[in-house]
Amino acid sequence: MKDKWIFIIFLLVFLTTYFIPFQQARVQNAIIGAFYLLQEYAREHVLFCLIPAFFIAGAISVFISKASVIKYFGAQAKKVLSYSIASVSGTILAVCSCTVLPLFASLYNRGAGIGPVTAFLYSGPAINVLAIVLTAKVLGYRLGLARALGAIVFAVIIGLIMHFLFNKEEEKNRKQSDFMEGEEKEARPLGKTALYFATMIAILVFINWGKSDPELKIWYFIYQAKWFIGVALLAILFWMIVAWFKKSELKEWTFSTWMFAKQIFPLLFGGVLVAGFLLGTPGHEGVIPGQWVARLVGGNSLGANLIASVAGALMYFATLTEVPIIQSLLGSGMGQGPALALLLAGPALSLPNMLVIRSIIGTKKTLTYIMLVVIMATISGKIYGYFF
Repeated sequence: MKDKWIFIIFLLVFLTTYFIPFQQARVQNAIIGAFYLLQEYAREHVLFCLIPAFFIAGAISVFISKASVIKYFGAQAKKVLSYSIASVSGTILAVCSCTVLPLFASLYNRGAGIGPVTAFLYSGPAINVLAIVLTAKVLGYRLGLARALGAIVFAVIIGLIMHFLFNKEEEKNRKQSDFMEGEEKEARPLGKTALYFATMIAILVFINWGKSDPELKIWYFIYQAKWFIGVALLAILFWMIVAWFKKSELKEWTFSTWMFAKQIFPLLFGGVLVAGFLLGTPGHEGVIPGQWVARLVGGNSLGANLIASVAGALMYFATLTEVPIIQSLLGSGMGQGPALALLLAGPALSLPNMLVIRSIIGTKKTLTYIMLVVIMATISGKIYGYFF
């Protein structure tokens, strides 16, 4: 099977290099744009977003027992509790569609049910408080409110549908895994573990705190002080590591972190390049002209909302960048409904994101998740556009 996929990859690379018209200016510009996007991704997201997320994911795998994950996020957990936590997690994490992936992978591998974990996967990047506030300020309070409510409702509904469709299959796989692995015990008191994870999550949140309007005094103050807060939290984390953990545990944590990075990084980087080549970046158009998208998403037809949802699902949005992009599209004639559809599908999905999700939960579940996001975003956009 592995040789088969290697052959397919070699074949695709050969056909791509053979047939792409590199002499055309549009193609050359798209290639430059793809590498600009990759550079921006590396500078803006790897050091301060992905690497902390990988360490958190590795820590979940090593320091949180499978029993604890199953208790709160398993298929048999109380749905009110598990979906409530999962659906509003984005308000705490404020991560992009790629940064959430290591956390998603770690929770899923530790026994989280497909329903709660996909609710978490969607809500992580979709319910970013700063992005919602910026949406309301720049695009109007109605669109900001619709985005916030839609994202929370989406997370719960998508999670419940995924649970309904795949729960039996998941339960069968979990029983086999539990039989092989046996029981686990917590290595240290729950309070210490909670403080350790809270500190790492706080580091992830504060060092990625985006610049906000000076009128929003509290958030602007946090933005100005974020590096002081980050350094203080790093010092606290270092003390915890030295005082509470054995060398063998730290070695296992590092190895687990590396395994997530090795699995996810190549797919993310490859996906970012392809997304940049096809759809471009601000200042560098991809091989698909931006004017086509702007023309196709005017009005409030079902087709316009569907195209906005699909385009949003394929594009890569760095945190907060979706707002100025949609502002520009609205100025070019984009309808209010398609704007909401793109806001609901775009931040939670991207081509790099899809490739990684598939490697974690498989093709069938990934396609189902993507279709649910696109269909619900399309319907929501159509309804919103009808009223506004």
